[in-house]
Parts: sequence; structure tokens; C-alpha cells
Amino acid sequence: MTGYLGLGSNVGDRRANLQAAVDALPAHGVDVVASYSTYDTDPVGEVLDQPSFLNACLLVETALEPLALLDAAKEIEAKLGRRDGGPRHGPRPIDIDVLLLGEEELEHARMTLPHPELLSRRFVLIPALELDFTLHAGGRRLSDALAALDVAEGVRWAGPPLACPAPRP
Repeated sequence: MTGYLGLGSNVGDRRANLQAAVDALPAHGVDVVASYSTYDTDPVGEVLDQPSFLNACLLVETALEPLALLDAAKEIEAKLGRRDGGPRHGPRPIDIDVLLLGEEELEHARMTLPHPELLSRRFVLIPALELDFTLHAGGRRLSDALAALDVAEGVRWAGPPLACPAPRP
């Protein structure tokens, strides 16, 4: 199944943290098909007084069901130094969000698909649209959602795509 993951980091070597997450995904049953530019992003949410984030979006292929994919993401986050607790939207070395997984729609205590903040975050929409400008979620084109957002949310091009590992045999 085709999916999209959002990555973010604002602690330590941000790009190395994102690349480590990309490199860890195949061992968890997730092939990384493509990554596009990375973006430096002002913090949003409940904690605004923290370093900026480096964000990226990945196109992936996996046979994992949504909750199993979430478990894989949480396991990678833990291995890369993310700790439970702390303030919501606070500083973290790595954040892996399942944005879309095929046409799956899910309302579960642990996750919602499409991701509930997908259509309201420029730092997610911009790299996702680089991967596929025709993407839609919840009956809405992502490009229309991006056009409706305030451009004041600081999202700046930061660099080239992350390196994609070879697909699993």
C-alpha cells in the first residue's frame, strides 16, 4: 500500500536524525520510494519557544496495516532518542507521522487517518505536494488546502531530499 510519512526534528543534528529514520524504515517493513526537499519550519502548536524544525515528507510502500505502521514509527522514534512524556508539540529529536495510507480512513484512539492536521500545516503540505501535486484527503485536494492557509507560517526551503535506501529484496 502506498503511504506518506511526515518527518520532523528540532533537537541535535536535525538532518542526520531525519536520515536515520529513513534508513531504519526498511527493517520495519516500509520501503522508502521517494523523498523531496527538506524545509526549515517555525514551531507550531502548544510550544512556540523552541528551535525550528527540519521537516520532510516520504512516499512509502508497505504491507503494514495502519496501527502496525504507527507501531513501527514509534519504535524508530524511541531508538532514535525520542522519549515519552514532555509537552505536546515540544522539542524532539525525531517525529514520524503517518499522514496518508492508501485510501484508508481510520478513527482509532491511537491514530486518525488521514492525519488530523494534514490539511492545516504548511510544513506538511508543501513537501507532500512536491511528491504528488494531485494528492487529496478527506475529499479535498491538498493543493487547495495549502492555498487557503496563511503564508505567515514560516516554512523555508532548507535543502535537497533525504537519501532513500534500496528497497527490500
